[in-house]
Parts: sequence; C-alpha cells; structure tokens
Amino acid sequence: EYLRHPNEADIARLMALGEKKGFPGMLGSIDCMHWEWKNCPYEKQGQYKGHVNKPTIILEVVASHNLHIWHAFFGMPGSHNDINVLHRSPLFANLAEGRAPEMKYTINGHDYTMGYYLADGIYPSWATLVKTITHPEGNKRKYFAKAQEAARKDVERAFGVLQARFAIVREPARFWDTKTLGLIMKACVIMHNMIVEDEGTVDPDERFDEGGEDVQPSRGKPTRTLHEFIEAHKKIRDKETHFQLKEDLIEHLWNHHPDLYP
Repeated sequence: EYLRHPNEADIARLMALGEKKGFPGMLGSIDCMHWEWKNCPYEKQGQYKGHVNKPTIILEVVASHNLHIWHAFFGMPGSHNDINVLHRSPLFANLAEGRAPEMKYTINGHDYTMGYYLADGIYPSWATLVKTITHPEGNKRKYFAKAQEAARKDVERAFGVLQARFAIVREPARFWDTKTLGLIMKACVIMHNMIVEDEGTVDPDERFDEGGEDVQPSRGKPTRTLHEFIEAHKKIRDKETHFQLKEDLIEHLWNHHPDLYP
C-alpha cells in the first residue's frame, strides 16, 4: 500500500499537481542518493567506491511534491552514476510492458501519452525525462530553467527528510550484506510514506486505499508482444519527443504561468 506504482487515481492527482506547478504531465522528480557503507567487505570496496572515494550503495527515488516516494530502487554499487542506475532500474518496466495506466494530455497544441519526471543534467534525453537548460539564453529559457530546478527540489527534500527521520539511513551502514541493507532501506521508505500520509501533508482525500503492487518489477504475464515491447522502449527513449516536450513546456510556462516562479 505504501510503496507501489501509481494507479489511475494517483496519476490523476499527480497530473493535477503538476499542472498547478506549470508542468502538465509531470509525475514527480527523480534523483539518486549514496548511502555510505562503512562495513563494506574489503574484496567489494573497489566495486562500491565512487566519486566520494568511500564505499556507497545507491538509492534511486521518484518523489512528488508532498514528498511521497513512488519509486525506490536500491542496491547498485556506488561506482555507478545515475545513468547506469536508470538503465537497470524497473522505473519504466510497467510502461514498456503496457501495465501502466493510460495518460493523455496536451501542451502547446501537441498531444502526449506518457508522463515524465524532472531530472538533473546527467540524465539521458528521453521522452519520459525533462531536464533543465544548463546555459539558458533568452527570458523564456531562463524562466524554464528556474522553474524546472525549483520543482525538482522535491526529490532532494525527500532525501533530506528521509535522512532526518531515520538515523540508520543518515549514518554509515554497519551491516555486512547488501540484502539486509536493502530491507532496512525499504522499511525506512515505507515508514516515511506512512508518516507523510499520517501527518496530513496531503489533501484529506489523497489516501492510498486502492492498494497496489510493489516497486519490484512485475513478474506476471506480459501484456505485449516482443515487437510491441521493443517499440515501447523506443518511444520511452525517443530524443525527438524529449526536445519537443521541452520546447512545449518552455512556451507553456511562459504563456500560462509567468508569475509562478518569481
């Protein structure tokens, strides 16, 4: 119930929230966090050492504005970057397999059928990811970059709250095996989502009574043929759609939400 894929009702609420923030079709923000592994076995330290020069394990998260975590993928060695994690993550598995609820929305006269997540600059140019503009030129692009970076802070806030609430996640991990650490992280994410709902930081009717499935990849019967699965993957990773979507969002923000991010 508290760690599952969004269902149709959830997606409708997330899209309404995204529209209020000036991003129609947005389902949240994605980013990764490194959890230091103090008791990493010596023979694994080379594999788990990354840019921080200490063994770490990576947590990939998608969070919405109320800090609810809708996706959590944990366990990749710290030597990987966000792109490597994304390629192994089950984030888009339901979408590729045809299990995700249908989405339809229009921006700047163009129709879209897939939601997207706000991401930082390291992520690839996929149709399901919207990145900021590193060196924006012109008022429209500068405004878009400011809006995207402000909205994307939701996932960074979620990481901060998760660490503030659970000292075991804030401090270096002291267990020896990754399976135990994975169970600890999953339990903390579930309790975090329970607290988010219980504290009333969401709308009174925004409950999660519908149930749902775990964030692990689905293992039921595939709903698409191999050819349809490959075509769906191509659509998810389509660069042309990515740049068209970004241009439409630039125009939408400038024309419909000019005072949302002063």
